[in-house]
Amino acid sequence: MKHKKQLHYLLILLLFGIISCKDQQKTKDITAEEDPKKEKGLKDYFAEDFPMGVAVSPASLEGKSKELILAEYNSLTPENVMKMGVIHPKKDEFNWAPADKIVAFAQENGLKVRGHALVWHQQTGDWIFKDDKGNDVSREVLLDRMKAHIDSVVGRYKGKIYAWDVVNEAIDDNPQNFLRNSKWLEIIGDDFLTKAFEFAHAADPNAKLFYNDYNIIIPEKRDRVLKLIDKLKAEGAPINGIGIQGHWSVFNPSEEELQQALKMYTETGLDVQITELDVSLYKWEKEQRERRPGDSDEFTEERKLAQIEAYQKFFKVFREYRDKLTGITFWNIADRYSWLDHYPVEGRKNYPLLFDENYQRKQVYDSVIKFSKK
Repeated sequence: MKHKKQLHYLLILLLFGIISCKDQQKTKDITAEEDPKKEKGLKDYFAEDFPMGVAVSPASLEGKSKELILAEYNSLTPENVMKMGVIHPKKDEFNWAPADKIVAFAQENGLKVRGHALVWHQQTGDWIFKDDKGNDVSREVLLDRMKAHIDSVVGRYKGKIYAWDVVNEAIDDNPQNFLRNSKWLEIIGDDFLTKAFEFAHAADPNAKLFYNDYNIIIPEKRDRVLKLIDKLKAEGAPINGIGIQGHWSVFNPSEEELQQALKMYTETGLDVQITELDVSLYKWEKEQRERRPGDSDEFTEERKLAQIEAYQKFFKVFREYRDKLTGITFWNIADRYSWLDHYPVEGRKNYPLLFDENYQRKQVYDSVIKFSKK
């Protein structure tokens, strides 16, 4: 009888333990559901919408910035280290280490990579346009050098980089002109774009190839980009996408302008991505200038609210085109560093991103994730 009582007691304890474990697990599940931010990042909120990317440097792949990248994003764009002047500073010299580090980091962590940028009028290195005597090279020589550069860079990362900004910013800022008067245009002619796309496609037939530019929501520049896309298609260029540099501000573009531009770009049948998103607190200025005495860079409550309103406006439109947009990439990680701290006004602090100077989510972050499908 005594043994039966002991067995009965043990069964009660065992049953209580099972129930207790289930209750604890249930509590954990409820806690996770009630506080999803502990486990979710932008990449998770927008998982059913589009990849969420960020522009990085090799130095940002360490410490708190590394933690933020892995928590929030699933796509990387090298901000500078794949530009020709950095990765290919001399005819027979390549600087692979910085770009290799970013690609290796992406591979190790299951992140996509957008390559930026193969052909651009800036940061090229004069060697590519000049002969040994300092004179401009011929069309044939420059085409050979362009091909050699693209073969080397795209070929090295074949299968590791899913998309390339093949040509960057070829449309002139002057509305009266079509293409920018660059050395590429001057020496090769207006088919330099088509040749660049052909070379990139040959180097990696599976990579998505983009034309990338800024201010192309503005109607007059938008129309010239669309003219360029028609021209490239007519010439048989293997172009796959249009990259819209989202260097916008609390002042523009308007919702109507953005709506119309996305409608027209997506109707081309090409992939469309927002490739360089940040929202400045200041009005657009093209030319670099010194800071003036009245240039306040205080992140006031008024500016904070204006930025929230702007991001909401943009993501409202993105949501409407979630079936057409194939990527959103923020230009820099957090307000600790932004290229806009140096351009167009050196030393004027800007706060254009979703994370503050301590890599913490700003109030604007919450307003953005409201526009995700999840």
